[in-house]
Amino acid sequence: MVLKSATSPNSVYEVMRQVTGETALDAGLPIVLKYMFRYKKETLKSKIAFFEGKYGMALKEFEQACKDGRIANPYSYEVENDGWEWDSAVTELKDAEELEQWLD
Repeated sequence: MVLKSATSPNSVYEVMRQVTGETALDAGLPIVLKYMFRYKKETLKSKIAFFEGKYGMALKEFEQACKDGRIANPYSYEVENDGWEWDSAVTELKDAEELEQWLD
């Protein structure tokens, strides 16, 4: 079975040129990556804000509240899953911010 790529190098180049106005890869790629990091960070910040609003606290306090009984049913699927997703979003945001610095 042969799989075809959904994009060709020419279409990737064209998208970069349309988005950035740059024709050189070394000039356009950092701009595209900055856009990507900005979008990823905003998405992660929204996810973090959702959980902070749902529980009325930051992640570290949530983790402590699960241990000391302030969160009802801390071992329920919903609460554990929220904790994992929340922690993942915080970690990914930190990683994205660190990686983005390499583009400056």
